[in-house]
Amino acid sequence: MKALFIVTGRGIGGDTVTALNIARALESYGVKCEFALDHSAPGLLFKKHGLDWHKISVPQAGGHAATKFTLAKAAIKTSKATWEAAKLCREIDPQVVVGVIGGGAVVGCLAGKLTGIPVVGILITPADAKVCTRIATTIALPESNLFQMDLEDQNIYKAYSPVNPDITRGDREKALEMMPPEFDECRPTILFSSGSSLFKKMAEGAVELSKSGLDANILVVGAPLEEKYLEILERDNIINLGYINWIQDLYKLVDLAVVTDDGMMIQEAIALKIPVVALLGVKWGRYHDLASVFKGAVLESEVENIREVTHDALENLDEMKVQAQKYSADVLGAADRIARIIKGQIK
Repeated sequence: MKALFIVTGRGIGGDTVTALNIARALESYGVKCEFALDHSAPGLLFKKHGLDWHKISVPQAGGHAATKFTLAKAAIKTSKATWEAAKLCREIDPQVVVGVIGGGAVVGCLAGKLTGIPVVGILITPADAKVCTRIATTIALPESNLFQMDLEDQNIYKAYSPVNPDITRGDREKALEMMPPEFDECRPTILFSSGSSLFKKMAEGAVELSKSGLDANILVVGAPLEEKYLEILERDNIINLGYINWIQDLYKLVDLAVVTDDGMMIQEAIALKIPVVALLGVKWGRYHDLASVFKGAVLESEVENIREVTHDALENLDEMKVQAQKYSADVLGAADRIARIIKGQIK
């Protein structure tokens, strides 16, 4: 059995992580997985894992930040992209197509429809929901507007984001070895992260909290999108670790995670039963309302009120951990749940 994943994005971020985590679970059921990215995608995460990929057109409209103009522009490119994807499907003959998020979901679902191959769309944006739910079996992740709706359509499933269970296998001692001398194991540890890249607002949030005089380790991770962000972080009470590839170890030291309002990072923390503060507006103004999905385990904050929200989180840390624990097992099992839905579509 073979599955073809058509993935939006550049092969370096959350969309790719979603695809790889689902594929890993699907392969445990004996399904071989192949991937297709846009012609321009550098595919760094695929290279890291020693994976090859097919090159087709996968237009993007900007996800939750899409405008009427970018949606129209993507729509024009979608026709050509669908024919490219359909041609690839005929060449490699998969038993199921998995369209992953945004343009990947739309092109994958249309190509599957065109070739008569079973298809599953993985959804997080209003645009992919509008198109894919009409023509294919779909799975709405928490960022999707469908996730919190009461739905009667039997072809629309819901699932948490497919976290890699390996995230739980971190080593606290390894993380401690990587810490600079100013790290104090006896103090609470607060992590600021916007993923592999450091966005300006995340840096500003860390600085704002540092001004409060809070007796805590304030850690920041991620390669800055612009070098000038490093100057923002030049304060004595901020530990800037930069880009790291040992986040699973670092999580073992973290008491509170301040992350972007993105599904994957919030859910990695939830899987580890770590309370979360979702810092809003970090990535192009996106808003996913994940505090409503993980009630009691996630608080929301703007940069301007990060001091107050962090104080509230630390005051109620034990109760937030209890709430996070309620969701942890289901989050860790999400990749397997999604894989079983996809396998069920294979005729």
